Amino acid sequence: MHLDTVTLQCYLALSLTKSFTKAAKMVGRTQSALSQQISRLEHLLGKQLVLRGKVVSLTNEGEMFRSYATKILELQLEALSIFNKNDLHGSLKFGLPEDFATLFLADVLSEFVRIHPHILLNVECDLTLNLFDRFKSNSFDLVLLKMSKPEDFPHGVDVWTEKLEWVGNHDWADNFDEKVSPIQLVLSPQPCVYRTHAIQALENDLLQWQLVFSSTSYSSKVAAVKAGLGITVLPRAMIPHNLKIIKSKILPPLNDTHVSLLKHKTDNPVVNSLEEFVINILEH
Repeated sequence: MHLDTVTLQCYLALSLTKSFTKAAKMVGRTQSALSQQISRLEHLLGKQLVLRGKVVSLTNEGEMFRSYATKILELQLEALSIFNKNDLHGSLKFGLPEDFATLFLADVLSEFVRIHPHILLNVECDLTLNLFDRFKSNSFDLVLLKMSKPEDFPHGVDVWTEKLEWVGNHDWADNFDEKVSPIQLVLSPQPCVYRTHAIQALENDLLQWQLVFSSTSYSSKVAAVKAGLGITVLPRAMIPHNLKIIKSKILPPLNDTHVSLLKHKTDNPVVNSLEEFVINILEH
C-alpha cells in the first residue's frame, strides 16, 4: 500500500474535525469507509495515529504525521496548479474562533472542499485577539474575527453585526433579580472580545462580578451555563435552544459585536474564493 492522496485527505479531515462523522461528510465518504482508511494507514505506518473516543485526538506520532500529510498534498496541489489552469489550485491558512468553528465550520468546509477539491485548506482555531496578532505576522491568509468595524484594515469586510445578549439557563433567566451579588460569570479567558464587553459594562455600572468558570471552548461554556454556574454573553445567533436571554433592569446593555473577515491581498483567487463562500454562509 502507498500513501495515496485520498487516504491523506481523510486523515487531515479527521485531524481537523476530531470526528469520524464530520470528517466523512467533509470528504464525501461513509463513516465506515473513512474509518477503514485510517486503520489501513496506521497498519502501513506501523503506528497508532488516532485515539478513538467520544472526541477523537491524535497521538504524538499522529501529530507528526499530520505535518507530512499536509506537505505531500501541498506539493501535489503545486504540481497541479502548474499544469492545469482550469480550476483553482493551491493552499491557504484560515483562522477563526473556536465557537464559530463549532457552529459553522464543518458544513462550510465540507461544501467548500467539495466545490474546490484542489484547494488544501489549513484551519486553526484560537481566541480573536491571538488570531489578529498572528494574522498581522502573516501566519494566516484569511481570518474571521470578532472585532470593531474593519475600516482600520485595508482589506477587511464586516460580514455580520449583532447585539450581544446576557444569557443564562431558565432558572437564571427567570429569577435573575433574586440572585445574590456578585454576578457569577462564565467567560473565555483573556484576550476575548465578549469577555471585555461584559466586564467593562458591569464595571461602568459599578456592579460587582465574579468569574466562576473560564474556558476557550464554546461547548464547555454552554454546559457550565446550562448547569447553573453563572451567566455568559453571546450574540443572538449563537444562543443554543436550552439557554435564554436574561431580561433584567440590573444588567447593563452591551455593545454590538462585529464579525469581520480580514485578508492581506485582494489578488489571490484561492483566498477570495473562501472569503466569498464564508460571507455567503454567514449572511444566510
